[in-house]
Amino acid sequence: MRLDSDSWIPIDLALLRKSMLAADEVVYVWDVRQDHYTWSENAALVLGLRSDELPANQDGFLRRMGPDDVPARVLAMSGQLDTVPTGCRQFKFRRSDGGYEWLEERLAVHHGPKGMAERVLGRLCVVSERHRGEADLERLAFYDDLTGFANRRRISAEIDAAICRCGSGDGGAGFVLINIDGLGLLNSTYGFELGDSVIVEVGSRIDRCAGALDLVGRVGGNQFGVLLGDCSPECMESFADRVLGAVRDGDIVTDVGPIAVTVTLGGVLLPEDAGNARVAFGLAEESLSSAKQAGRDRFVRFVPSEYREADRRRAFAAGDSVLTALRDRRLLLAMQPIVDGRNGEPRFYECLMRMMDEAGEVIPAGAFMPVVEKLGIIRKLDMHALELALHELSEDPGLNLSVNVSGITATDPTMLARILGIVRAHASLADRLVVEITETAAMRDFAETGRFTSLLRDLGCRIAIDDFGAGYTSFRHLTALAVDMVKIDGQYVRGLPEDPKNMLFVDTFLSLARGMGVEVVAECVETEAQADVLRERGVDFLQGYLFGGPSIRRPWLQQPTAAAV
Repeated sequence: MRLDSDSWIPIDLALLRKSMLAADEVVYVWDVRQDHYTWSENAALVLGLRSDELPANQDGFLRRMGPDDVPARVLAMSGQLDTVPTGCRQFKFRRSDGGYEWLEERLAVHHGPKGMAERVLGRLCVVSERHRGEADLERLAFYDDLTGFANRRRISAEIDAAICRCGSGDGGAGFVLINIDGLGLLNSTYGFELGDSVIVEVGSRIDRCAGALDLVGRVGGNQFGVLLGDCSPECMESFADRVLGAVRDGDIVTDVGPIAVTVTLGGVLLPEDAGNARVAFGLAEESLSSAKQAGRDRFVRFVPSEYREADRRRAFAAGDSVLTALRDRRLLLAMQPIVDGRNGEPRFYECLMRMMDEAGEVIPAGAFMPVVEKLGIIRKLDMHALELALHELSEDPGLNLSVNVSGITATDPTMLARILGIVRAHASLADRLVVEITETAAMRDFAETGRFTSLLRDLGCRIAIDDFGAGYTSFRHLTALAVDMVKIDGQYVRGLPEDPKNMLFVDTFLSLARGMGVEVVAECVETEAQADVLRERGVDFLQGYLFGGPSIRRPWLQQPTAAAV
């Protein structure tokens, strides 16, 4: 039967299957006492769901709704069924692909003999076209294209809003950061398309573990964030256990066969441990790092301590200063020459970050870089440094520069996409750009770093491993990373020529490097004696205060431009 929008009547469940509806209409019956939904046969098709995804109960229905629309429905359905309005209401409803349809709903309540609400009859009509422009703008601003979940901007805004509500006495909340382990290796082995399918499926499993009032978002290339709307430590632990099990216990079916995936989680309570979204992200990142160091596939909740809190306050204050300097264009590049080992002529320059304070004093990187790495905002500085370096290269066609990229940036798939994009946009400059990664950063996530270096080399950039000897990289790893240049850590240069162990290290290193076809830079050269020993052994390039320290002035404007590397 066709249900007229102006004449709602109670119907028997048996009639639901026989309902003849328009192509964009769906009927459901909610058994209030059993909390069970029964749907018309066309429901999955019209709503963009698989048949097994149709909500079976009220909680399932709420989880499909747009987060902004949930509170009003909860209020309307929480024991107020006698007064539920029968007029139209409109809300967003999430499809299988993560996108949203706008639905218009009309309700009628069927009461039992004692006057108690027994069933709610609802008719849903798809009205997305009326909201298309609004929905497109909202999706671009607040939702992730791949998964349809909230993006980092939306999650941040909702965290701040939740903290305000909780601060007014409205319970507590929590924020959990979820990292997909080994996604970079999957991307490099099978391609980004398979990696995207893994992201979508993991997101779907996380969403099934979340409650109706929780908000799931994709906040990074391989990271999801979940704002838990009503949260205690026990609630957060329970949620984390559900997610770990949901991802771990069932392989993900892909075009290349089933793939086992795990996730690692870090969480923070709100507002108990964090007063705003930036702090919440920072503390969740810290907890996530602890979980990774403990072996991954586990959850670590942030636990405050008085000592760490004082240290953290100082760190966040310093982080604020750096972000303000970035906004005010007071983060600059200082240039240090790297000279030819044979004749001492500058061949290229290393770009080193410096911050100018509001009084005009230049602050060295050592005063703020450890803090920005800890807070995760190093990604912003790496992108800023790369953009400045490319601008310098575009201004001088004979210039060659080297720019540092942190391990955090090198192993972040989202940052890789941004870096590849900006290098492609300046493709003609790539062969004059050297990208440096420290040895310890390279080994922190070898698979992701290898992918990062390989893709940049494909675009024409050269790759250098910085501070070699400070960590535990083997020459087998250097071969796997396919680097072009290795920089000997300064600790092995400072003792030359007196220290026989340093001499042995340099000689052995140079012998192996020549066999691999890798060029060598010696860092921290400060005396002529050190330079003479390195020259005698055929080191390709020398860098240190003997040839010039980092300067925010441009040395090549006072002398001939370096030849090509």
